[in-house]
Amino acid sequence: MNKTDTRNRQRRRRVVTDMKPVTIPGGTVMVADRGSGDPVLLVQTALTADELVPLAENLERGGHRVVLYHRRGYGASSPAGGAVTVVGDAEDCHELLSRIGLASTHVVSTSYGAAVALELAARWPSRVRSLTLIEPPPVVAPSVVEEFAAANSTLLTSYRERGAPVALVEFLTLLMGVGWRATLERWLPGSVEQVTADAETFFGHDVPALIDWRFDDRDAARITCPVLYVGGSASGEWFAAVRQQVLSWFPDAEDVVVPDADHNLALTHVDQIALAVGRFIARQRSGRQP
Repeated sequence: MNKTDTRNRQRRRRVVTDMKPVTIPGGTVMVADRGSGDPVLLVQTALTADELVPLAENLERGGHRVVLYHRRGYGASSPAGGAVTVVGDAEDCHELLSRIGLASTHVVSTSYGAAVALELAARWPSRVRSLTLIEPPPVVAPSVVEEFAAANSTLLTSYRERGAPVALVEFLTLLMGVGWRATLERWLPGSVEQVTADAETFFGHDVPALIDWRFDDRDAARITCPVLYVGGSASGEWFAAVRQQVLSWFPDAEDVVVPDADHNLALTHVDQIALAVGRFIARQRSGRQP
């Protein structure tokens, strides 16, 4: 293990160890609340629960109070009981902010978490000072939603027929290649054990919730805060369509495309993302334009 891997492992362990239970209706979620300054809430994505830990540490070093939490069904948070929905996850997020005394916050999210963040900002606009969306799921883009839903239906068929452990290997091999374990461990040490433990939540709850989620022009029109879109230049056609949809909803949004990055950019290009997010948040405080 090299020095970078050791540092990354220590960083993840430190954040996860700092997590404390916060009671919300019907259960608890584990929360790390670190640093001081402008508050930033990082909304957990699906499957890779600690994907935003490196970004959280970077933003904390930049002078922000950073709140990072595990959604129900992940880590030591309460199990995901019943039918999970994106709206329900947004309600949990809203309750969490109330319980920790944050009337409003900057919100940063990626993939599934960006769907939750969109719902939070649309339903409780006064809660969200600014919204950073790192490649929301393709279900938001009408031109690719059917193809995306079909791919996820195939994934669910594999899960129902073969179980979560087998479906997980099939999914991550397709996504990242046969060396996915080594790749994940390099990016986020300890994450292979974590995704294996949480695979049932991902397949049994998050994927169906995402397929069923609907968010349209009327929902987007309720979002009043400044928006930053961050994407990767190598993320493919689905996320190119997502970017165009988000920019059509929010024509004044700031738009950052990270060169040579794909949908794993929150792990592979964390420094570039942290710089973009930090500058974006600073502009909201000062009122300056990019």
